Amino acid sequence: MERPCPLLTFFSFFFFFFLPCLSCPEYQKQALLQFKSFILAITSSLNYSSDYYDLLQSWNSSSSCCGWFQVECRGVPKVVIALCLSNLFTGLSPQPQVESTILAPLFHIRSLENLYISDNNIQGEIPGVGFANLSNLVLLDMSGNHFKGSIPPQLFRLPYLRELHLGVNSLTGKLLHDDEETEKYVLSGTSNLKVLSLFGYKFSDGMLLSILCLKGLEFLDLSYNDLSMEIPTEIGNYLPNISTLALSNNRLTGGIPSSMRRLSKLRLLFLHNNLLTGEIPTWLFDFKGRTALYVGGNRLIWKNSVTVEIAPNPSLSRLDLKSCGLVGEIPKWISNQTGLRFLDLSKNNLRGELPEWFVEMRFEGLILSDNEFTGSLSPRLFSGLSPGVLALSRNNFSGELPKNIGFPTFLWVLSLKENNFSGPIPQSLAQSLSLQLLDLSRNRFSGNFPDFNPDTELAYIDFSFNDFSGEVPTTFPVETRFLALGGNKLSGGLPFNLTNLSNLERLELQDNNLTGELPNFLSRISTLQVLNLRNNSFQGSIPQSIFNLRSLRILDVSDNNLTGEIPKESDNLVGMLETPNLLSSIIEINYLAYSTWLRQEEQVGLDYRDLVVNWKKSKQGISTDKLNIYTLLDLSNNQLSGQIPTSLGALKALKLLNISGNKLSGKIPTSFGDLENIETLDLSHNNLSGSIPPTLTKLQQLTILDVSNNELVGPIPDGGQMGTMVLDPNYFANNSGLCGIQIRVPCPKEQLTPPVKIEEDDHKEPWLLWESVWIGYLVGLLLAMGIMLGMGYFTLPSPSNRRHPPQRPIR
Repeated sequence: MERPCPLLTFFSFFFFFFLPCLSCPEYQKQALLQFKSFILAITSSLNYSSDYYDLLQSWNSSSSCCGWFQVECRGVPKVVIALCLSNLFTGLSPQPQVESTILAPLFHIRSLENLYISDNNIQGEIPGVGFANLSNLVLLDMSGNHFKGSIPPQLFRLPYLRELHLGVNSLTGKLLHDDEETEKYVLSGTSNLKVLSLFGYKFSDGMLLSILCLKGLEFLDLSYNDLSMEIPTEIGNYLPNISTLALSNNRLTGGIPSSMRRLSKLRLLFLHNNLLTGEIPTWLFDFKGRTALYVGGNRLIWKNSVTVEIAPNPSLSRLDLKSCGLVGEIPKWISNQTGLRFLDLSKNNLRGELPEWFVEMRFEGLILSDNEFTGSLSPRLFSGLSPGVLALSRNNFSGELPKNIGFPTFLWVLSLKENNFSGPIPQSLAQSLSLQLLDLSRNRFSGNFPDFNPDTELAYIDFSFNDFSGEVPTTFPVETRFLALGGNKLSGGLPFNLTNLSNLERLELQDNNLTGELPNFLSRISTLQVLNLRNNSFQGSIPQSIFNLRSLRILDVSDNNLTGEIPKESDNLVGMLETPNLLSSIIEINYLAYSTWLRQEEQVGLDYRDLVVNWKKSKQGISTDKLNIYTLLDLSNNQLSGQIPTSLGALKALKLLNISGNKLSGKIPTSFGDLENIETLDLSHNNLSGSIPPTLTKLQQLTILDVSNNELVGPIPDGGQMGTMVLDPNYFANNSGLCGIQIRVPCPKEQLTPPVKIEEDDHKEPWLLWESVWIGYLVGLLLAMGIMLGMGYFTLPSPSNRRHPPQRPIR
């Protein structure tokens, strides 16, 4: 009898017993593969390429899920303990709508401890029953989705849950949802929850009171909610372990409760941008371990009349005293805060030059905007470890900029707008590799533009309203998205090199001395969303190619010398056909790589310059963060001629259409009744004839209709929006043939009731009209014959006198 081979026995034992311990359980693998199939089904239904999902390519049936990307296993045998499934649809446009049922397969993996599913556009209610199965969860991140409804009580009954992130969703209601079992569990003190992030909701006041029951909390973020109450006076007794408390950007009222002095472990306190009142208590600076104090943007007052001594606190690294009533010079006690790295003293009444001790404090972020500072900038401010964020806008600084201003390695935001700086722009700024936002607008800079390094990350450039002259410069970085050069003395035509800016979204060249024709090559900048060429000396016709810019939402070429007809084809202006729902990527600069309260100092709330447009008969500014909801077309004050194209009526997203001050003729298209979002329609000062189309009564958003100084006749339509909005009689002036109650000119009797039929197409074929005539003729003929028959004009023989055909005999 042969003895068994020991080596063979070992390998058999290894393959059959030990190897399975290195693989995840089969049911967990199948659950993840089902989740992947849901993802691919969503993308394939929207014609997205499955190749985009490189992170899921390792998920296949032939390998252990413990080796898959974004999957972490632990133990013997191996089980899945962590899944990082955030940002699965990043880069896809438009973002797909994902139902919460996609999470169902994950609820079978009961060994999960950490689950990240943030920023996936998941919609619907949070499946509380499913999450109840994940009883081992320690961390759950569902922020940045579109969950709605209440927070399910099952989440607060997970025994090991320590971190819960639900920020930026659409959740409402109370925290504990009137659930007695959950409330009893929370009040018993057995909850292990340490981190709770609920920023960006619309929760009401009752939520804050219920959260105070979670006495084990160490991190609480309720910013950007709808809290309009006072801070509970006994808050210092409820959260003994809190180290980070964020209540900013609400509508909190009252003062800062004195009980907060008992929060001995509090390190980061964010109370800014509320409605808090009273004096700022100096004991807020007494916490030795305090690292961040944000109380700006309220109605709090720093008591300047009394000499205040603030003890040195080397731990304090971030301080926000924006809009706190500081008067005079920069407080000297700030010099004692040797660890200070971020300081916001904007919107106060501080004045004078920057003290030498202040310049040498080596800030990483410094915001002094909206004060009355004077003098020039010291080169020492930019030596060594200089600011990464420097905002000095709206002061009275003057002189030339230091030549070393662009030398700092980490300078990424520089805003100096609305001061009295002069001279040339230092070349060092153009070579800065880290700079992403540069705003030097509304100063007195002059000279030649610097040659920018094309490989820098500079995305936002605003040199508007200075004293620059010469031709339009083109040496800007490829990453430029915002370029504003308006309000200078630039001359010549538009250079072809602008097409090198392949990421450009907003181009502003208004209020210069530019000449020549509008070039066709502008259509090559396919990313362009805003094009402002107002108040120059451009001539020639508007090229049809401009109407091929599919992303264009705002076009302003008013106050030029343009001639010819308005381009007839507008179907390619996709950005004006439908209301856009995507934010410009310009705004992303405000939050680059800064997403948590632990790095609050970099969320500086940058104030981008408004886009100034002729809005409702006056120049008004539209903020950058709201540009996504505005669509405008302004061709006014040129020499355009011909008829108004009916295709303009297809631009249903337009809020403003201004073609006044031209030489347009013909009728007002009835298709303008399809401009469902229009608020301002200005057709004045042309040669338009005919009547005002009754279809305009359908425009529910219309507030201004100006047809003055034309050759219009007939009654002004009444009813619908035309009967409810306030009509200025001047908007109908100098049309000798118009009548109606709006201008107190009675219409002749034959015009009192305008025709009911509304033509839907100015070019309707004649055969349709003849078809209606023939149908009417036949109906009338049959009706007349029926009447005559009933009156006895025709007599039919009685049945008895009728002749019958001979019948055959039956055989």
